Amino acid sequence: MKRVLGNGLIVTMDANRTFFRGSILIEDDLIKAVIEHPKCNPVALKTEMAGHFGEVDELIDCSGMMVLPGLIQTHTHLTQTLFKGMGDDLQLMDWLQTKIWPSEAAHDEASNYISSMIGIGELIRGGTTTIVNMETVHHTNASFEAIREMGIRAISGKCMMDYNEGVPKGLMETMKDSISESTALIKKWHHTNSGLIEYALAPRFVVSCSEALLKACVALSREYDVRLHTHASENRGEIQIVRDRTGMENIEYLNKIGFLGSRTILAHCVHLSEVEMKFLAETETIISHCPTSNMKLASGFAPIQNLKEMGAKVTLGADGSPCNNELNMFMEMRLAALIHKGNQLDSTIMDAKSVFEMATIKAAEALGKEREIGSLEVGKKADIVTLDVTRLESMLVPFTEKNVYAQIVYNASNRDVRHVFINGDMLLRNSNLIRHSENEMFEEARKTIRRFV
Repeated sequence: MKRVLGNGLIVTMDANRTFFRGSILIEDDLIKAVIEHPKCNPVALKTEMAGHFGEVDELIDCSGMMVLPGLIQTHTHLTQTLFKGMGDDLQLMDWLQTKIWPSEAAHDEASNYISSMIGIGELIRGGTTTIVNMETVHHTNASFEAIREMGIRAISGKCMMDYNEGVPKGLMETMKDSISESTALIKKWHHTNSGLIEYALAPRFVVSCSEALLKACVALSREYDVRLHTHASENRGEIQIVRDRTGMENIEYLNKIGFLGSRTILAHCVHLSEVEMKFLAETETIISHCPTSNMKLASGFAPIQNLKEMGAKVTLGADGSPCNNELNMFMEMRLAALIHKGNQLDSTIMDAKSVFEMATIKAAEALGKEREIGSLEVGKKADIVTLDVTRLESMLVPFTEKNVYAQIVYNASNRDVRHVFINGDMLLRNSNLIRHSENEMFEEARKTIRRFV
């Protein structure tokens, strides 16, 4: 299959961060050519593209659109999408123990499947092409089936919980069962669906995991070469529980047991000491900053600027629907840029360009996937998003190096996304999902959620 995205403003995120008016040739799953040329009218565009690429299967005129690398979110909970609006205005531990954990425990295969389907649909409609996802304790196969069917690029795994009195019976498991089921899922799903699916071991957080389980996860991740994904230092109450139990700060404890490292993704990292920030930077641990979730749950302001200045790997995620209400990467970029300026009284930090890097090439680098995704370059996977910039709300000034990123981070919306390609497959055309009916998914989700309410 050969497609051309023609006449767009291409924001490449290559090493030089170049952008220009031009066209992209997609052949099968790869970007085969990226060329610069003046804007053409529709008739001239067809002739121009034929001269460059010969006969193609489809030419999409991207006049009035930006063409961007697919957005990368490093912390999501597809299993929680059904629970949107069911856990608002609560503190973290109350939110978990009274709303989220009981809801997750009530899942069955069918409900977890539709929760994942509608979550992925929302993500794709908003331009997200890669996720790092944490499921609930059970029914993870159903989520992987949804991931496979929807075609998103995903690093995902079952949640692991074997400790803590506050955990519902339906989520509590033994360490043996947790490791056994995770191993089976690794063998079934890791590096499947043309490489789009990878596995990550996902112990929930120190509060709900025994030290034996956490250490077993470290060993298993090395044995099968899979990532580790957990929450850390999100909330002061959580940190106090860890301190009382271990006598150490959260990140210090994870460092002591060998959990940190370049293949580990830690969500949040809001409350950190200088020593802990140093550990994160030195071990090249990946941090997933979730600004909307941190604001909604009143967790606080993560020291993102300090972490970046220390060389830490900082990326972005929306977290789950009940602590965000949208899986919207444009919202996360905007908030990441704004809240730290306000908190630190410095409007020069977290500039639009650096924030967009966190959502694209820097996230790809953190995940070790910079040779595959994160920028629009020849030979990379065709994970591509087009963004309409012709709405009344869009800026009407000429695009420059500064304002092209400002347009994306401060002005654009998930509702501006027009087309989405993942691995060369078109999954969104003119803002409509291709593989599955949105109306059918919506109706199925509405019927399913009645059980939880």
